[in-house]
Formats: sequence, C-alpha cells, structure tokens
Amino acid sequence: MATTTKSPAKAKSPATKSKAPEQTSDVTESALNELFLDELKDIYWAEKHLAKALPKMAKAATSNELREAILAHKTETDNHITRLEEVFSSIDEKAVAVKCEAMAGLLKEGDEIVEETETGSITRDAGIISAAQKIEHYEIASYGTLRTLAGVLGYNDAVELLEATLQEEKTADSMLTEIATSGINQTASTEKE
Repeated sequence: MATTTKSPAKAKSPATKSKAPEQTSDVTESALNELFLDELKDIYWAEKHLAKALPKMAKAATSNELREAILAHKTETDNHITRLEEVFSSIDEKAVAVKCEAMAGLLKEGDEIVEETETGSITRDAGIISAAQKIEHYEIASYGTLRTLAGVLGYNDAVELLEATLQEEKTADSMLTEIATSGINQTASTEKE
C-alpha cells in the first residue's frame, strides 16, 4: 500500500503578505486625508476648466433659455472655485489643481456633440443639455463624496462649504432637466437630419 505524503502548507513570503495600513491619530497624516486632498485637487481642476468651457457651450446653444442657464451656471462655477479655495484654506492647504481626467473627457465629449450637430438646431441644444448633465452628475458625485470625507476627517468648515456647492450642482441639474422637458427634447424629436 502506497502512502501519500501531504506537502507542507506554503508559508507566505514577505512579498505576498498583505500589510494593514499604519494607524495614526493625526488625521492630516491619514491615508483618508490623502485621498480627500487628491479628490479636492481633482475637482478644483475640473471647476477651473469647466469655467473656461461654459461660455463656449452658451455660444453654441440655440435657445435663449439654455444659453442664459449656462451663463448663470458660469457665475456659480466661479463661486465654486472660490469656495474650493476656502476649503483648502480651512484645512491649511494650498489650493492646487491636478488634472481631472474625468472632467477632461466630459468636456471633450461636449465639444464633440457641438461639432456633430447642426448650428442653430434644437437637437444641438438637446446634446448640450446631455453633456451638461453628465458634468453635473460627475460634480454631484464628487461633492457628495468630498462632503462625506470632510465630515469623517472632522473638517466642519469644509463640510459646510462643500454642502453649499453640492446643493447648487443639484439645482443646476434639475434646471437642465426642466429646460429639456419643457420643449427642447420634443422639438428636437421632429428635426430632420
């Protein structure tokens, strides 16, 4: 009768062991704080570049209602930039923008929609609204996350500032929906290619 020998269990090599993050009592040294700062720098870049893109979107819009809404949001976006600078200041950090690949992609998509639709068409307005709402949804997700992280980190002033911007982004999204459903989408559905 043959005997089988069990191979000994392999010990994990030091390179394959997973190491738990080091715990710290100082939130400014925490990994979560680093994530918060990275996300803050990301949205700061996003807002600055959106502020440059909004006048082009407004100029491309066909309806006065959409054009005016975009220009009003440009003013809000300028305020968001200032508010973000206040967030940086409230946590004793320098305001630094780091390229936001997501916003860069969304802005590029918006440019492509304008290029691919006919000047003066309501279909272009429907496309601009689509692009703008994708941007708003990205901002809503970003500001919601930042507000929550700021709360966990104990940055109470930042929570208030981020919450104010979050509510404005939600309002802008609702306004775009209202403009789209009050006639633009229906009119665009009857336009010929």
